[in-house]
Amino acid sequence: MNEKAKMLAGELYNPADSELAEMRLRARMLFEELNSVSQQDKLRRDRLIKQLFGSTGEQIQIESPFHCDYGENIHVGENFFANFGCVILDVAEVRFGNNCMLAPQVGIYTATHPLNPVERRSGREYAKPIAIGNDCWIGGMAVINPGVSLGNNVVVASGAVVTKSFGDNVVLAGNPARVIRTINSES
Repeated sequence: MNEKAKMLAGELYNPADSELAEMRLRARMLFEELNSVSQQDKLRRDRLIKQLFGSTGEQIQIESPFHCDYGENIHVGENFFANFGCVILDVAEVRFGNNCMLAPQVGIYTATHPLNPVERRSGREYAKPIAIGNDCWIGGMAVINPGVSLGNNVVVASGAVVTKSFGDNVVLAGNPARVIRTINSES
């Protein structure tokens, strides 16, 4: 199994692998260009986002600056919005449903490292996918950690650190994030 296959399978892999380094460089070149293109040039920005991401809906807006690892492991549904300073470490797949909004400086991190210091010093790492449902809003400076799944209609408060998965119709806050209220999805 090559390093990319190991990475996508959630196994320990070597991020210094030449194929992976080339993929990261491609992503950096695309988001560097995206970050330099005027917001007035929506067609060019949309084209760059669609080149960078694995899949997108038609309506997508990303404020610059934006950063990611590979880009191709990011999949967003219709009507996606990411505000200034968003970072998505998409070593594993990151999937967003429809109508998702990310406030400024949101961090979504699939990448993780071994707890054992000898393994960690080896430079090998692994990742766990993240899935975010439809109609989610992630507040400013919130962090979504590796392996987290969020259901539909989830609101993550500003500054929350989400370390585990949650179902539908909840508001999460704190570090570690916990449910602080439920949402009546019919109103």
